[in-house]
Amino acid sequence: MRIYLGRLIKMEYLLFISVLVSFVLTALALPKWIKKCRQVGLLWEDMNKINKAKRVAASGGIIVVIAFVLGVLSYIAIRTFIFQGDGVNLEIFALLNVILILALVGFVDDILGWTFRGLSARFRLFLAFTASIPLVVINAGASKISVPFFGLVELGIIYPLIFIPIGIAGATTTYNFLAGFNGLEAGQGIIIISFLSFIAYLTGNSWLSIVGLCMVGSLFVFYFYNSYPAKVFPGDVMTYSIGALIAGMAILGNFEKIAVFCFIPYIIETFLKARGRLKKQSFGRVNDDGSLDIPYPRIYGITHLSIFILKKLKKKVYEIDVVYLIFLFQIIICFLALWIFKEGMF
Repeated sequence: MRIYLGRLIKMEYLLFISVLVSFVLTALALPKWIKKCRQVGLLWEDMNKINKAKRVAASGGIIVVIAFVLGVLSYIAIRTFIFQGDGVNLEIFALLNVILILALVGFVDDILGWTFRGLSARFRLFLAFTASIPLVVINAGASKISVPFFGLVELGIIYPLIFIPIGIAGATTTYNFLAGFNGLEAGQGIIIISFLSFIAYLTGNSWLSIVGLCMVGSLFVFYFYNSYPAKVFPGDVMTYSIGALIAGMAILGNFEKIAVFCFIPYIIETFLKARGRLKKQSFGRVNDDGSLDIPYPRIYGITHLSIFILKKLKKKVYEIDVVYLIFLFQIIICFLALWIFKEGMF
């Protein structure tokens, strides 16, 4: 029995090859994408810098998404040909469809954005709702939710038709709000998806954990090139995909409450952005020495709030300081989520 269990555990390690696939493919392809962007002029301005003339490769998130999808497909192949199991393939393919649809929407918005002002906010929101259809048609997740004072409530058909589209559209659009600083989007994705992958493992959804880690593996490489000073930007193609994956993992793993709690920074960001009617930028005001100040008289985002807090602690605040403070806040939120919702996970 011990020998059998030992072999089974060793074989399960093969599943982590999928994470390695995503990591290696990103490492191989991303430098080539950066080079090609420079050749064809697909470059964007780095806003929080003194030298605005320096341009950075755009929409590198397309490489992250492709590497992630291929990593997940390799996971399905290992499960199919080595473990002879395909019990969750339908859910995985539905999730991949959601992410690929939103990645396409994000990429189109990236390409059109700088010349033609991109897709309208209403049309993007409509497409985000539409992208949820693959999860809706398979009736993903559990339709019973826990409501304070009422206990478990059976939502029935309301869950797939209403809650899944709202979850996908909400996570996709709000994840895109907290952005604009080198390494911020990729780092946040690493923190949140790593945590949700851990939750998925604890709740008996190890397959979902591997899917999440495929994205983490790709994001680790991307963060290396996107962290200060950035050599490539993610674009909406990556932020939309990360938001969709977070929502999809929460729905398929039935830990929506934990995911919503982890999204507290983005909920706060949404309220702050609403104060400026979604028109105020997240960037800081760059001083001659490269330090940052709040660009507006009022605070319209967590990046502005971070600058405000850091200015109370130190004389000069730089872009990297803001990013690290937000990372710290997100990590604290994740630990709080683990403590608050620990019942039933261990």
